Amino acid sequence: MNELAQRIKLALQRHPKRFMGGLGALLLGTGVTAFGIAPIDDNLDLLPVRQLVEPVQPAALVPQDALSAPVPFVLFRSDVTRRDDSAVSLLQRLGVSDAESSAFLRRDAAAQALFQGPAGKLVMAETDEAQRLVRLTARWLPSDNSDTYRRLVVERTVAGLVARVEAAEFTTAVRLSSGTIRSSLFAATDAARLPDGVATQLADLFSGEIDFRRDLRAGDTFSVVYEALEADGEVLKYGRLLSAEFVNQGKSHQMLWFEEPGQKGAYYTFEGQSLRRAFLASPLAFSRVSSGYGMRFHPISGGRKAHLGVDYAAPTGTPVRTVADGVVEFAGWQRGYGNVVYIQHRQNKTTVYAHLHRIDVRKGQKVSQSDLIGLVGSTGASTGPHLHFEFKVGGQHQDPLNIARSSEGQPIAAGSRKAFAEVAGAMRLKLASAATVVQASAD
Repeated sequence: MNELAQRIKLALQRHPKRFMGGLGALLLGTGVTAFGIAPIDDNLDLLPVRQLVEPVQPAALVPQDALSAPVPFVLFRSDVTRRDDSAVSLLQRLGVSDAESSAFLRRDAAAQALFQGPAGKLVMAETDEAQRLVRLTARWLPSDNSDTYRRLVVERTVAGLVARVEAAEFTTAVRLSSGTIRSSLFAATDAARLPDGVATQLADLFSGEIDFRRDLRAGDTFSVVYEALEADGEVLKYGRLLSAEFVNQGKSHQMLWFEEPGQKGAYYTFEGQSLRRAFLASPLAFSRVSSGYGMRFHPISGGRKAHLGVDYAAPTGTPVRTVADGVVEFAGWQRGYGNVVYIQHRQNKTTVYAHLHRIDVRKGQKVSQSDLIGLVGSTGASTGPHLHFEFKVGGQHQDPLNIARSSEGQPIAAGSRKAFAEVAGAMRLKLASAATVVQASAD
């Protein structure tokens, strides 16, 4: 101990400034958890050193052959089923060269679901380096209105290939999109890569306020928020349009989807006025008016004659939907109309759908707005595929292009105003984001 004191004293005499600086740092640093000072002197290396030795257990060594084991080769490919697909044709497109897998898909009851029902099922296959099937997964909707989807899984196990069909729920993702009108609405939605079903909803919802045939102008813009229903990360279908804004000739039209507690959801303006009209503007989702209501030159008989409806030009097989709730009054063949459907609505109103290629309803059947009632055709007195559509009130013909604007929606209930305001605020932000995206792309 005396020897240590002597060494410290000697160090203080030789380097007083260094020693005091270190002491000052020590005193100032007592308020923190760690501090450091420079070595007092090289002579401190002579201080006694105490050595501690503790045993350390080495980690287990990985065998050399495990380190050099090859990583299994797996190739992923995806496709969709086709109407005329067989097990062989589908597996060939998926890069599978495996007779065992082909035979399994043909004979297994669960795997047969892959080739049953409508085509278009999403399929992904995993193969090894020999192009043998390791795993196959397919997803599809059991029906258009289903809340769940089906998943077929075919796996290779130690015992061989096994298959199972599962029911699973969608994962809902929210997507934003926007566009600018250059020529037509649907050309703009195509350019914006907006799904057809969402584009149709957009046209239907604003058709009561905007005449997309006569009022549309180049430079009009739209922004939309909509659902994408995903199955295992893949979009299986697109859902509801949640909110939208359409700026037509400088005037903004906005809407959003809202569900009042205990009631069926509906579309409203941001002020809370319902957008659901008693009648849709058109019985076709994608169409153009080839002949309007009023006097015209008749294409078959010649001469000027009153045209008591509207003709929509569309390819044969285009779906035709009822424009309002009602009951089928007549469904069958009728003189120059060919295959025709009459639907009776409330307040003594009737709609007529003529020249159909196929009729999908029967007399006395109840139908709801947008229900499929048939397909566009060219039956009866017709020069080409189109839909002849009429609207009558008390037996008197009216211009069908005016029916959507003549029906008004109902305002939201007072008790739901607070919840509605919260949803509207969130949707305003999303629409603003979508508008920013279109502005950035235009710049």
